[in-house]
Amino acid sequence: MDNLSAQAVSFLRQIKMDETIQAFLNLLLTPGWWQLLLCFLACSLLMIFRLNAVEKNGFEGTLIGTLVMPYFSGFPNLCFAYLVARNGSDGSLVLENCLVNNITTLTLVLAIPSLLWGLNLFVGKQTPADDTKINLLSLLLSILALIFFCGAVLLVSKDGKISAADGLLLVGLFFFWQLYHVFDVLKNNTRKSRKIKKRIIIDFIIIGICAWGIFSSIENLIQWVSSHGIGFYSKTNLGLLSGILMVLPNTFLAVYYSAVLRSDIAYSSQIGDCHICIPLCIGVFAIFSPITIGPSFELGIFIVMAASAGHFLFAAFLGKLPRYAGIVLTGLYAFLIYKEIF
Repeated sequence: MDNLSAQAVSFLRQIKMDETIQAFLNLLLTPGWWQLLLCFLACSLLMIFRLNAVEKNGFEGTLIGTLVMPYFSGFPNLCFAYLVARNGSDGSLVLENCLVNNITTLTLVLAIPSLLWGLNLFVGKQTPADDTKINLLSLLLSILALIFFCGAVLLVSKDGKISAADGLLLVGLFFFWQLYHVFDVLKNNTRKSRKIKKRIIIDFIIIGICAWGIFSSIENLIQWVSSHGIGFYSKTNLGLLSGILMVLPNTFLAVYYSAVLRSDIAYSSQIGDCHICIPLCIGVFAIFSPITIGPSFELGIFIVMAASAGHFLFAAFLGKLPRYAGIVLTGLYAFLIYKEIF
């Protein structure tokens, strides 16, 4: 009898253990918000790690910041625009996402490394003075391009919407800008007798896998917020929440490259990421579904343009983003949040 009781107890314990293991596996394998967020952050960090290797295999300086990194740090924004278009949602979500991304990038994201280490464009690796000047000029041109792109978006939206034809124009402007950088890479490599190494293909494959992980996590996070989100974390604030989330890869880039004294890449990668949102994301969405302009759109565009102009002046005349500017930008971002400008 005692033997039977012992066997019964052992059997019940085994069942309970199996149920515990099954519950743990369900928690681990069923995508909840924290697993999806962890996947997003892990893929973003791995992508940045491999992007760092790309510089050693044929790209350099601000070129990697303006031509390579924006496609991957801005990839989540492109994913969001595609998913919103696929679900037939209002284009105002894409506008809000892009404006939140760019305003946060130009204020808080660049302010953080400025406060920690100072974004000094003339301090870093021992490079010739001419290279430093070329990097500065490239950065200034990128900032001017962002102001121009904002003006173009503002101009095509004057009739209260961004049509498919307007979208094609915006996408065309963006790819002409990128084509210029492609020829700039080829020109510099020819001048310096450098070649793009074949192993860069492996880096891009890894980066592509990370991009797929980011896309998948964003898609499921959107579904989770739409189905289970409550209060602030609800579908109503999807544009704002997505904009803040997608700024995280930009923050990783800015903090890492400023910490290793490559302020030129830290700065140019953020400006390049802004180009992905304005005009590319807006243009791509408008091609498939015209966007109706909301009441706060113009204010958001003017904030992006004003912040860009400030960065241009600091870079052109001081060659850095000083710490007091970082304090002002952080205060500006806090004020915008407080006033619920977004």
